[in-house]
Amino acid sequence: MTRHIRHAAAFCVLLLVALLVNTAWLQVLQGPSYGGNPANRRPTIARYQQPRGEILVGGRPVTGSKDTGEQLRYERTYTDGPLYAPVTGFASQLYGTTFLEHAEDGVLAGTDPMLAGFPLWQDLTRGRPSGGHVVTTLDPAAQRAAFEGLGSRKGAVAAIELTTGRILALVSTPSYDPSELSGNGPAVAAAWERLNHDPEQPMLNRAVRQTYPPGSTFKVVTAAAALDAGVVTDLDERTDSPDPYRLPGTTTRLVNEAGSCENASLRHAFEWSCNTVFAKLGVDVGVDGMRAAAEGFGFNDEELRIPFPVSPSTFDTHVDRAQLALSSIGQYNTRATPLQMAMVAAAVAGGGQVRAPYLVERTTRRSGGTVSAAGSRPVRQVMRPTTAARLRELMAGVVTDGTGRNAAVPGATVGAKTGTAQHGLGNSGTPYAWCISWAQADGDLEAGVAVAVVVEDASARRGDISGGGTAAPIARAVMEAVLRSPPAG
Repeated sequence: MTRHIRHAAAFCVLLLVALLVNTAWLQVLQGPSYGGNPANRRPTIARYQQPRGEILVGGRPVTGSKDTGEQLRYERTYTDGPLYAPVTGFASQLYGTTFLEHAEDGVLAGTDPMLAGFPLWQDLTRGRPSGGHVVTTLDPAAQRAAFEGLGSRKGAVAAIELTTGRILALVSTPSYDPSELSGNGPAVAAAWERLNHDPEQPMLNRAVRQTYPPGSTFKVVTAAAALDAGVVTDLDERTDSPDPYRLPGTTTRLVNEAGSCENASLRHAFEWSCNTVFAKLGVDVGVDGMRAAAEGFGFNDEELRIPFPVSPSTFDTHVDRAQLALSSIGQYNTRATPLQMAMVAAAVAGGGQVRAPYLVERTTRRSGGTVSAAGSRPVRQVMRPTTAARLRELMAGVVTDGTGRNAAVPGATVGAKTGTAQHGLGNSGTPYAWCISWAQADGDLEAGVAVAVVVEDASARRGDISGGGTAAPIARAVMEAVLRSPPAG
């Protein structure tokens, strides 16, 4: 009898071991494949069983969660969706996430391990912490000023706080309402199709994901390279710059929109945007010098994150002298995002230094406790401080005596560079209007904000597009909004 009991006990132990081995096999080795199987809806159901954390602007949420009572219970909502879409992106039950909704998904969805007070307990109970919050650096007044300034026109605005690198405004128009994509019904699929086939591309983030020929605004970079290299030593000394200027090795002659550009001084050429002067300066500096200057400002940087990726702005280094001349006036293959050009203006106003821009101030638990904070940002020395001081003088002259008068802000010193960039086959496209600028309030020790504006308005008459007339007033409105805003707490 005892022998039979022993055999039965051994058999039970064997069954238990087999059960444990099978369970370990399923949960440890096969678990990831089951969890990632599209047929397994449990992770998706769990993801939407609790409200998503909020994205905050100026201390107030611009996102929310709606209880639908369905299996995928909570659906994302947006306040002023088109205004903040280039920042928030969308969180869709059908199409995933973009921009901050994607970059900070772990915090917002509650899956970031930093949110768990007792990770072991969470593992045992299979519970998920409540979604945390993402506090942005945006200035709501500056964001709205940029959005309303662009209005129905196609374009983008980026604004940066000089002393910190905080992004104060990031706007792209035309825009869209991310709420249209939040759920999973037929209306969401229809909205997705409509938005993706819209020729105006409302879901394209033109501020950070579209590059444009920067045109004459790139002359800030060329002037910095020429001053740093000693090619120009006196802002008021006449340059050796013929008008028209024959591009080296070609019969093509480069001309100017403005007059009095032949052998013009750097000051006059900067204020009135003489193409011939800056094309020749770029050639005189050389490819290596222009490449070093452009990359110092941030061109050709493929690693910039804010925290979502920014398309790299480009300065072609494999060029002949004629192509270098065109590159040096922001044409040929030179391309830039509005955020990059805001960094160019920030470097001038910041004494030759620029901080890496960022969009997230901190992330917090739902209770308010800080999970992570931005901290101090890396500083890059772009040019000599003396060169930056001269460029500040030149940009201020553009506002007082040149093409940037519409960027002037009462009660502040403003520097600007306007530009009208040609594009299209044979330059047949409607030009892009640019303005990059910075502002320093009277009584302040340093400049407070740098702004870049680009307008690509296909509905406007070609002759009505100009950096000074179209883009500068938008830059002025954004700078005024920032200078009027109370300091961030």
